[in-house]
Amino acid sequence: MIRTVAIQGYRSLRDLILPLEQLTLVTGANGSGKSSVYRSLRLLADTAQNSVIASLAREGGLASTFWAGPETIAKSVRRGEHAVEGLAKRNSASLKLGFGGDDYGYSIDLGFPPQPPPATMFSLDPRVKRECLWHGPVYRKVSALVDRRNNFVWLPTMHDEEPVMLTQHLADTDSMLASVADPQRAPEMLQVREAVRQWRFYDHFRTDIDSPARAAQIGTFSPILHHDGSNLSAALQTIIEIRADEALPITLDDAFPGSRLQVEDRNGRFELQLQQHGLLRPLSAAELSDGTLRFLLWAAALLTPRPPELMVLNEPETSLHPDLLPALARLILAAAKQTQIVVVTHAPTLIASLETATLCRRLHLRKSFGETALDGATPFQTPKWAWPSR
Repeated sequence: MIRTVAIQGYRSLRDLILPLEQLTLVTGANGSGKSSVYRSLRLLADTAQNSVIASLAREGGLASTFWAGPETIAKSVRRGEHAVEGLAKRNSASLKLGFGGDDYGYSIDLGFPPQPPPATMFSLDPRVKRECLWHGPVYRKVSALVDRRNNFVWLPTMHDEEPVMLTQHLADTDSMLASVADPQRAPEMLQVREAVRQWRFYDHFRTDIDSPARAAQIGTFSPILHHDGSNLSAALQTIIEIRADEALPITLDDAFPGSRLQVEDRNGRFELQLQQHGLLRPLSAAELSDGTLRFLLWAAALLTPRPPELMVLNEPETSLHPDLLPALARLILAAAKQTQIVVVTHAPTLIASLETATLCRRLHLRKSFGETALDGATPFQTPKWAWPSR
C-alpha cells in the first residue's frame, strides 16, 4: 500500500506531503488545490508510461506548472507584518513527484535543459534530472535500489564496490521507470513499473447525448472500465459473468430499488437495458438520465473483477442526486476492501458517509498565501520524506 505522496513545485503545491490510508478523502474549498493533487497523481502515473512530458505539454508546458510564489514564506509575512516580496530564486527550477509504500518508494525530479540550451526547437521540453527507486517508504542513500542522474542509470552497491551501470545513454526526456527494464539486475523496477501502470483514474464521465457510454459498442471481454466509459455495457456484462457475489444486482437495488439490468447482444454490439420500477419497458443507455448513467459508470469502475493497487476518483458526486450519494459511498467502501482508493470530493453527504469508516482518512486542504497546505498538519504529524539531491 502507498503510505505517502509528495509533490514539490507543482502549481499551488509548493511542498506538500500527504499521508494515505486504504481509503483517503481529499477535501477542501474551491481553489484549495484538490485538482492539483489529482493532476499530480496522474503525472506520477504517467512516468511509468513515459508520457509525463506530453502530459505537461497539455497543461501548458513545465514553466506554467511551476509554483509561482517565493521559495520560502517568512514568519513575519505569515503574521501580516510584511508583504510578500519577489526574491531571486536560489535553487534551480524543479518539479518533484514521489510516493513511498510498504515495499518501495519512487521519485522523479523534472527541470529545464542546461544553459545554454542545445540547438533544437524542443529546448523547452522538460528534462529528467534525477530519478530514484528505493526500498521502503522513505528514501535513504543506503536503501536506494536503482538510481539515475541525468543520462546515467546505475545500481548502487554496498560499501566501496563500484556501482553496476545499467545505461549511460538514457535520453533525458525519458523516464528510467518506463525505459530501463532489466528483470535480472533490477526486478524491483519492473515490479513497480507494472504496478504504477495499473493505477486507474476516473474523472468526470461524459453523460451528454454524444457520450460514448450511451452508444451501443462492439462487445469484448472487459474486466476494466475505460477511462471514458466507452465500454460500459461490456464492462457490466463482464461483472455479471465473472463475479459470483451478486454485487452488481445488490448495488443497483441499493441505488434504484426494484431495478434490473441486462445487456443485449445485437449482432455483436452490446446495448444496455435498465428496467426500473413502475416502467412498462426497459430504458437503453441513450434514454437514461445523466445521474443514472453516471452511477452505472461508477458501479462498473468500482466493481471491477481486476482491482488495481490504486484507484483515484475525482469528484464522483458530479451530476448525482444527493439521495444517490449514500449508495455511492457504500460502493466505494466495498471496493476499498480490495484496492487502495483516493477520492477527491467536496460533497458533504459523501464525506459524511465515508469518513466514519475505520479504513478512511480525510485530508482537508486549505490555501495560505497561495500555497496549498494540509489542514492541521504539524512537523510531528507530517510523514517522513526526503528527496534525492540533484
